[in-house]
Amino acid sequence: MHKGLSVSLLSAALLLASCSQTPTAPQASPAPGTGTLVATADECSTFQQYPVVVSRLDFKTQRDWLDIVKTFEPVGGSLEDGYVLLDVGQADFERLRVTGMTRGWTVKIDRAQTERHSASLKAPLGALSISGYSCYRTVEETYASAQNLVTQYPNLASWSSFGSSWLKSRGRGGYDMNVLKLTNRSVTGTKPRLLITASIHAREYTPAELATRFAEYLLANYGKDADVTWMLDSQEVWLVLQSNPDGRKKAEAGASWRKNVNDTQACRNGLYGVDLNRNFNYAWGTGGSSADPCNETYKGAAAASEIETQNLQTLIKTAFADNRGPARTDAAPASTPGVYVDVHSYSKLVLWPWGDTTTVTPNGAALQSLGRKLAYFNGYTPEQAVGLYPTSGTTDDFAYGELGVASYTIELGTAFFEPCSTFTGTTLPQNQAALLYALRVARAPYQLGSGPDSVSVSAPASVATGASFTLSASATNTRFNTSNGAEPTRTISSAEYFIDTPPWAGGTARAMTAADGTFNAATESVQASVSTTGLSAGKHTVYVRAKNNNGTYGPVSALFVTVGATAGTTTTYTGTLAAAGNAYQTSASGFTYAGGTLKGNLTGPTGTDFDLYLQKLSGSTWTQVAASEGSTSTEAINYAAASGTYRWRVYAYSGSGSYSLTETK
Repeated sequence: MHKGLSVSLLSAALLLASCSQTPTAPQASPAPGTGTLVATADECSTFQQYPVVVSRLDFKTQRDWLDIVKTFEPVGGSLEDGYVLLDVGQADFERLRVTGMTRGWTVKIDRAQTERHSASLKAPLGALSISGYSCYRTVEETYASAQNLVTQYPNLASWSSFGSSWLKSRGRGGYDMNVLKLTNRSVTGTKPRLLITASIHAREYTPAELATRFAEYLLANYGKDADVTWMLDSQEVWLVLQSNPDGRKKAEAGASWRKNVNDTQACRNGLYGVDLNRNFNYAWGTGGSSADPCNETYKGAAAASEIETQNLQTLIKTAFADNRGPARTDAAPASTPGVYVDVHSYSKLVLWPWGDTTTVTPNGAALQSLGRKLAYFNGYTPEQAVGLYPTSGTTDDFAYGELGVASYTIELGTAFFEPCSTFTGTTLPQNQAALLYALRVARAPYQLGSGPDSVSVSAPASVATGASFTLSASATNTRFNTSNGAEPTRTISSAEYFIDTPPWAGGTARAMTAADGTFNAATESVQASVSTTGLSAGKHTVYVRAKNNNGTYGPVSALFVTVGATAGTTTTYTGTLAAAGNAYQTSASGFTYAGGTLKGNLTGPTGTDFDLYLQKLSGSTWTQVAASEGSTSTEAINYAAASGTYRWRVYAYSGSGSYSLTETK
């Protein structure tokens, strides 16, 4: 998690100063909202033993929860539980106790959890796998997976070092800090970028795995999914899969380790290191971090003192041009390209700058709109990053403050060591969808983020030369998470499509019409009759976009249409999936096919994510031979089939309802 604290609301000098006195009798913890600031004998004893304690904070409202988890890094508890466990130093504990008196919280030390936390920090280095969490790759496994992607997709992926970790810089082992870059290198020119950094806090397992699987998804679907294809053709994705590899090795052995492993300043119980997400040089040390080397939010001896921070700052400046002036009030131009996302866990939040002040950034409205759009996909709460107390020296404030790039922190899920079933079943699909949208708008995030989305784009997978086909879509300006404030009402004013050449490359716009005859609603069904006259035989890309009544375009959505296909036998299957996750087998016993092109065109209900698979019978086993796994309700497969027995499988990745599957042989 990315937020810590600093500014004292009230002097707490009475709290632990009393530990220097000999108490006459044990004192009870303060009652919520009415307690004393004098420390109990047990609290004094605990702080004498441990530089960091685990405190239990019982809160009252959802607002309390949001303020706390944007400020601290919970090690337990949840909104539903009504409490959180926080690992904090003495100064932070004092501030919490003072604030708790004004907000009606109970704040006390959990002695058992404190002892457990302290024991975890003594775990040895060098774990070869993460015990009990098989879905999360180690540093070595992550790096090997990235290298395998480069081997498998040499024209789409590259893997390179951009510096050394702290240990490696000292000749004590350690790692290279590597970036995985994805783009179609055959397409040249300046390309907007999405930069993702993950797991800068070592104990956060899920971010590194999400980033790795996101890369695998993009590469596996290039050439199959039209949206993935245009995004990798015309844009770049940079991924730092392990931003704190030295610290991550300690966490892989079970330690609740947050910082890097700079051990030049010794600490009781071994809690050395620097919090890399308090060490960036934008507004460094202005609040929200600690000067105590043993504190979890230790800011470092100087701004960007750590080699990992220096490496990341250089990479961010390489990825993005400087588009913002030096003053706090200087806005980046609305056309500024690029998106930066720092992925953390946990708390189910989408955050944007500033973190060191409640003042809204000069690009605050646009950051908020896109933040709410990202939160639409993962269901998280969208918020400005400042929480209970301000923070400074953080990644997203650096990227936006120094360069003006649209910058976000996503706090994944409900735990650092999230169970694999939760990660793969919920956290991964939700946040992969959010990252796909961040990539979709990377060309102009401050503009496209508030524009309408074109969804459920549908057309036949193949069309005879000279024929016309119907292109349809839904244009909507409603896909915002409004759990924390509403977006302005924006209606659709027009929609258009492009063939092969997208709008940013000078493509020719062709108008689409509203199905009900008038553009006047926040969601409109749109359509067009598209002639293939003049199009060459082969696969073509059709792009669709819409504009709202503010004159703002949203991002494009695309699909493939093959022109010049010969007519064949067509069969239509229909069915209903009762719930997300159910699978329905079309022609379960299969059909015999003599061989040739076998096509499937799936259309599901609006707003769902249905996937399509083709299986072939081999002996008594069905083997998958083709798949279409886009993020919308429409899918298409075009497969050169040998003779044999085949069947279709329709799967509801999310959503439910009736579908239609057109099969052409």
